Amino acid sequence: MYASCGDIVSGKFLFDEMPCKNLVSWNSMIDGYAKCGDIVSARGLFELMPERDVVSWSSLIDGYVKSGDHLEALEIFERMRGRIMQKYVQDNRLPLTLVLRTSLVDMYAKCGAIDEALRVFRGVRLERLEQCDVFIWNAMIGGLATHGLVKESLELFREMQKLKVIPDEITYLSLLSACAHGGLVQEAWYFFNSLSRHGMTPMLEHSACMVDVLSRAGYLDEAFEFLNKMPVEPTASMLGALLSGCVSHGRLDIGEIVGRKLVELEPENDGRYIGLANVYSIARRWEDTKTLRKTMEKRGVKKSPGCSSVEVHEVVHKFIAGDKTHPQSTQIYLLLKDLSVEMKLDSDNHIQDHISLILEDNG
Repeated sequence: MYASCGDIVSGKFLFDEMPCKNLVSWNSMIDGYAKCGDIVSARGLFELMPERDVVSWSSLIDGYVKSGDHLEALEIFERMRGRIMQKYVQDNRLPLTLVLRTSLVDMYAKCGAIDEALRVFRGVRLERLEQCDVFIWNAMIGGLATHGLVKESLELFREMQKLKVIPDEITYLSLLSACAHGGLVQEAWYFFNSLSRHGMTPMLEHSACMVDVLSRAGYLDEAFEFLNKMPVEPTASMLGALLSGCVSHGRLDIGEIVGRKLVELEPENDGRYIGLANVYSIARRWEDTKTLRKTMEKRGVKKSPGCSSVEVHEVVHKFIAGDKTHPQSTQIYLLLKDLSVEMKLDSDNHIQDHISLILEDNG
């Protein structure tokens, strides 16, 4: 009642005082938080629930939709679908076949529910894992790699090798993705070369991952040489990965070549012009930057507004330049102002200390 009326504080007080909480009380609180716009508290309470039903999931999904976080709503929906599928199988005492387990692992991993994915994966008995096809291993290794769990994905691959399960192209693609996240260049080369050693032909996706690994780690000459030696034309995503690495590591010579190629490949993509402009800006080539902007105007290409995102308590907040649509924008700008003042003071103090040391040395 309190939650429905918007008095969520009183509702939470009564909820905490309840000696025995049932599904109805849990769901009422989650729905109340969601309707009040406090999706963080709704999610926190949801994760604490000992059991959940369709109402629990629906309330949280509805809260994310109304807060504008459609991506998180979709991920929660996928997670719910996996749970419902698993519960249906258990309630009807259906055999949890390897194909079904693989689907559940893949679904949980893709929506970020890694613990649930591992629970289903580890539910396969060890002696059966030896006989498993590679698909369930790929789903789990790929899920770990996608979410930056580099060490865990490589450890699982080693476990897979011990059980003599034969890897395929997808296995190596997942491993290369893990190496890109972890900056593991030597390991990436080993996995890439393993494809040929085991009679497999590297796909474009493997090559793209290899370029990404080298570019992120600063091996830009090697990445550029790798692209030039490819039997087919490199894709825009490969060149984009190399350009990003060039900007990050200050290799403007390669950056300009790659940037120009990207503009040539995708003349309607505003991001390609911005990438090349960043190279010119770092090199302080302002005339080239102006010329590039004029080229954009002449071709009718308009720059899309940049977007930044930050995750706080499992909720993703998105901002564009000068954005004031966030409900806490006033507090955010006040905090940013305070931070900039503090940073300026720290900088001034540092300069003053430096001057004092010089004066002492010359005194």
